[in-house]
Amino acid sequence: MGKPALTLYLAAPRGFCAGVDRAIKIVEMALQKWGAPVYVRHEIVHNKFVVDGLRDKGAVFVEELDECPNDRPVIFSAHGVPKAVPAEAARRQMVYVDATCPLVSKVHIEAERHHAEGLQMVMIGHAGHPEVLGTMGQLPEGEVLLVETVEDVAGLVPRDPARLAYITQTTLSVDDTAAIVAALEARFPGIVGPAKEDICYATTNRQAAVKAISGRIDALLVIGAPNSSNSRRLVEVGKAAGCSYSQLVQRADEIDWRAIDGARAVGVTAGASAPELLVNEVIDAFRAHYELTVEMVETAREDIEFKVPRVLREVS
Repeated sequence: MGKPALTLYLAAPRGFCAGVDRAIKIVEMALQKWGAPVYVRHEIVHNKFVVDGLRDKGAVFVEELDECPNDRPVIFSAHGVPKAVPAEAARRQMVYVDATCPLVSKVHIEAERHHAEGLQMVMIGHAGHPEVLGTMGQLPEGEVLLVETVEDVAGLVPRDPARLAYITQTTLSVDDTAAIVAALEARFPGIVGPAKEDICYATTNRQAAVKAISGRIDALLVIGAPNSSNSRRLVEVGKAAGCSYSQLVQRADEIDWRAIDGARAVGVTAGASAPELLVNEVIDAFRAHYELTVEMVETAREDIEFKVPRVLREVS
């Protein structure tokens, strides 16, 4: 008896975004320039495969700056860090490189501009996420109020309800965030929003691609890490779009084949910190189980590139 037939719909765009690509290059170029070990505060991006690969090359991942020696370079992750971190690195006369995604830095600049104008910030984001900690840490304590849900908006106690602005984490669900923004604008009609949406192009594009394939598939697999916000949002977007089985997997060996037994069409996407190598691994795993047809569904093309910091530009 032959293998059952199955169509695999590959969402595009998927996988690495420009900010992730830049952050990984920064670590690799730092290792070229200064040799191992190079310290990295927090995972450079949220993907175990990527982090393990950089660790094998000589990167040492730590959670706090006090775990780093003064005489070795330290890199700050793509998620960004509170202002106190580079200030402490400078005080210790450390060599440091900031790999914060430029689109996260844009949110930091927005927050500082609004603060300078006397506005208190409301941040839409997930408590404890490194990006949220980094963004809130750009301003003095109490100047950024965090909301995670529509329900949280009702409990906000701002200093002056007429002097507010909002910013968002870059990796949120577009639809969920729109609902929270609507609640903020209903309660605080004068609240100031960003000139250009804070949710990054890569997050928006990957969510749109999942929506585009959701009507054709019986199940969705999102390749990404459990601590990757944008990957987890893709799972939620798939479920909201009607895909009852929407699952996050880090590698092909995590696929639950029993759960997709009987499916005729499966969608595959990858979070912004998951390399294409892992997508190919999943496709090969499906080929071993099914008579496979692979179809690409492309909803946007991405050609954005971000420059690496000047200190590394002479590294080939």
